[in-house]
Amino acid sequence: MKFYLQFGQNTGPFQTVAVEHKEKPLPHHKAGLQYTATGYGSKIPTRYMIRFENRWRRVYVACFSNVGTAYVFIDGEKVTVEREGA
Repeated sequence: MKFYLQFGQNTGPFQTVAVEHKEKPLPHHKAGLQYTATGYGSKIPTRYMIRFENRWRRVYVACFSNVGTAYVFIDGEKVTVEREGA
């Protein structure tokens, strides 16, 4: 499995950067529970962390209507995370 950060806005150039990742489950993951009762939300923590600029960052997902977008915060900005492989 590989993880990538995707920088850029829809009107400008994009940059894709491969990043190191690790699995670091939170207590609700270990207990087999969801973070919210419905499974939907705008800042749901995942079991994954990525390393960017020598710092480990938690990957979050915004999930509504069975569609999720993974992201991390870098300097207060949301940066999209793409995962390749299962």
